[in-house]
Amino acid sequence: MRVVRGGPTPEELAALTVVVAALAQRRPHRRPTPVGTWASFGDAHRTALRPGPGGWRASGRFA
Repeated sequence: MRVVRGGPTPEELAALTVVVAALAQRRPHRRPTPVGTWASFGDAHRTALRPGPGGWRASGRFA
């Protein structure tokens, strides 16, 4: 860095150096990996199967 105009104090230069160093080390924000529908939390914790008429329909994923 080089100051081309003005007379910053040592504290101002130190603050600027910290900000520039922090921005240089900043990593891009990573998006969370989407969970597929077959690995969803709701499917793992669904209700038990119900015997009787319509039981086959209740055993499906979207019952």
